[in-house]
Amino acid sequence: MSVLSFDQRDGFIWLDGNLVAWADAKLHVLSHGLHYASAVFEGERAYGGRIFKSTEHSERFRASAQTLDFEIPYSVAELDAVKQMVVTKNNFSSCYVRPVAWRGSEMMAVAAQNSTIHVAVAAWDWPSMFDIETKMKGIKLDIADYRRPDPMTAPCRAKAAGLYMICTISKHRAERRGYADAMMLDWQGRVAECTGANIFFVSNGVLHTPIADCFLDGITRQTVIELARRRGVEVIERRIMPEELAGFQECFICGTGAEVTPVSEIGPYRFTPAAISRTLIDDYSAEVQLKQKAA
Repeated sequence: MSVLSFDQRDGFIWLDGNLVAWADAKLHVLSHGLHYASAVFEGERAYGGRIFKSTEHSERFRASAQTLDFEIPYSVAELDAVKQMVVTKNNFSSCYVRPVAWRGSEMMAVAAQNSTIHVAVAAWDWPSMFDIETKMKGIKLDIADYRRPDPMTAPCRAKAAGLYMICTISKHRAERRGYADAMMLDWQGRVAECTGANIFFVSNGVLHTPIADCFLDGITRQTVIELARRRGVEVIERRIMPEELAGFQECFICGTGAEVTPVSEIGPYRFTPAAISRTLIDDYSAEVQLKQKAA
C-alpha cells in the first residue's frame, strides 16, 4: 500500500504570514531547527471543520516556544484564526492540524539568539483511527527501552521536537515486534506515557494515571479527567510502578490522534476493555462534537 508523501500533497499551508501552495512550503537545509531541534509544534484535530480546543493548543504552542527561549511572533488569537483558515481553505472536515515553529538559517551553531523564527500551519485529512468495535478489542503495547528524562535534564513541559526522538525509536521497535505502540517509563522506572499519548488505568471503578511531571500533560488527558469527574468517576494522579499493572482491570491511552483507545495488553500484562473505557470513548466523542457545534 503506497502512501502519498507529505511533501507531494495538494492544498495550502500557511507559512510566515502567507498561504502558499503545499509544494512551496519549504525551508533551507541549514535551518537551526533541523540541526539543533530548536522547534516546537502542536497536534490538533478538527471535527466538523472546527478545531477542538484550538485556543488551549495555541497557548501551549507559545509557551513551548518560550521554554525553548524564543518568541512566536503571533498572538494566540492570530494563531487561532490562521489555523481555522487553513482548515477552511483546504475544505477539510475531520482533519489533523499541525502548527510548527522553528529557528531559521541566520546562525548555525548551538547559540542562535538572532535567528528568524518561522511559523507554519498545515492540515491534512484524518478520520477516526478505529471504529468503536475495533477500539473495544484493545491495542497491544510494548514496553520501551528508552525512558522519559528527568525534568531537570530536558524541557519536558514543552511540546518540543527534540523530546520525540526516543519516541520514534521506541515506536519503531514496538511495531517491528507486532505492537501498536510502546509504554514508556520515567527516569526512575515508573510508568509515564506512550510515545505520543497519555495512559490511564482502571481499578475497581477508579481511574489511575501517572503524574505529568516529566512528560506532557496532554490537552486530551485534561479533557478525559474532566469528563470522568463529570461522571462521578474518581481520578487519582499518582506514581505507578510497572508491577502494579497486574492489578488493573482496564487500560486506555488518549491523545489527539488516538482520542480514547483501550489497551488489551502491555508486555506481560492483560486488560479487558469494559464499561469505563466505553463510557469515556462515547463521552469524548460527544464532547468534541458539542464543541464543534458551539463554535
